[in-house]
Amino acid sequence: MKRPDQIRQVPEHLQGDRTPPGQFLTEKFPILTYGETPKLDLSTWQMKMYGLVDNEIVINWSQFLELQWENITADFHCVTQWSHLDNIWEGVLFSTVAALCKPTSKAKFVMAHCYGGYTTNLPLDLCMSEGILAHKRDGEPIGEGNGWPLRLVVPSKYAWKSAKWINAIEFMENDELGFWEKNGYNNNADPWKEERFWSSLSR
Repeated sequence: MKRPDQIRQVPEHLQGDRTPPGQFLTEKFPILTYGETPKLDLSTWQMKMYGLVDNEIVINWSQFLELQWENITADFHCVTQWSHLDNIWEGVLFSTVAALCKPTSKAKFVMAHCYGGYTTNLPLDLCMSEGILAHKRDGEPIGEGNGWPLRLVVPSKYAWKSAKWINAIEFMENDELGFWEKNGYNNNADPWKEERFWSSLSR
């Protein structure tokens, strides 16, 4: 993962109870990514929803724009120790998208697939309760480096779980590790418990 060059920190006396252990607040929103940033075109963009669903579908950008859009305000915590508070994410709730494909009762987990080959895994109930497929942050389209045109944002987890450049959602019965989870990152990724990496007991 590429690390940010310079991050302007919020003064320490302003970093309150909303900052998880080991994190510092920043006024910037750094770009960190593994591999190259994909060059995407909205005219050919699509997202597939498949696996344990009653209605496997593929939607294009025009169809995505026709869905009900929402705003959520949420903090964002990166495993590289920076946090940015009160981000306003605009897009379509995960639950709205899931209603289109109708996950079966056996579906308990999700694998997010992305342009560029990145994957990350999440519990389905977590995605349903807080996930948003975001196109904008703070009123502006997210930049290419931050996942344009669509990023799955799951605020309660470290940011590697908020997959950039998403192009498919796979619904699964059993949990499977994604890219960073296979490479030493903790599967649960709770910032408040500092679940950054696998311990020798959790493998």
